[in-house]
Amino acid sequence: MSSTSECCAASRPLCLATAVARVLVTLWVGGMWGVGYIATPVLFRMLSERIVAGNIAGQLFTYIAWIGVGTAVYVLALMAVKQGRAVLRRALFWGVVAMLACVVAGLGIQAEMVALKAGVVSMDVMESAARGQFMMLHGVSSTIYLVQSLLGVWLAVGCDANRFVWR
Repeated sequence: MSSTSECCAASRPLCLATAVARVLVTLWVGGMWGVGYIATPVLFRMLSERIVAGNIAGQLFTYIAWIGVGTAVYVLALMAVKQGRAVLRRALFWGVVAMLACVVAGLGIQAEMVALKAGVVSMDVMESAARGQFMMLHGVSSTIYLVQSLLGVWLAVGCDANRFVWR
C-alpha cells in the first residue's frame, strides 16, 4: 500500500486529484447519510405539513444525487487514469458504477413521483387515487437508496484512497 507521501512524490497532479476525490466521496457518502437518515426524518417529525416536508426532502435528495453523479464520474475517471484497463477487474470500480446506477435510477423515480404530485390538483398525493402508485415508487426508491448508502460505506471504508483500489 503506498503512502500519501509516495503518492505525492510520484505525481503531484495525481496526488491532488486523489485528494479531491477523497473530499468528494466524503461529501457524497456523508451527505447521503445525513439527508436520508437524519434530515428527512427530522423534517417529517418537526413540520406539521407533510407536503412541505416532502418537498424539502425531495430537493435535498435531488441535490445529493447530483453531487453523487459528479463524484462518481470523477472517481471513475480518476481510477481509469490511474489503472488503465485493469480498472475493469477492480471490485471498487464496479461498486462505484453500481452507486452511480442507483443515483440515476433514483433520479428517474423521483421524477415520476414529482409528476404524480403535479397531477394531483390542490390536495396531498397521499389522499388521492395515485396514493398506491406513489407508495410503490417511494418503497422502490427507499430500497435503492439503502443499497446506495451501504455501497457508500463500503466505498468510504474499504478503499485505499491513494490508489482507489480495494485494500
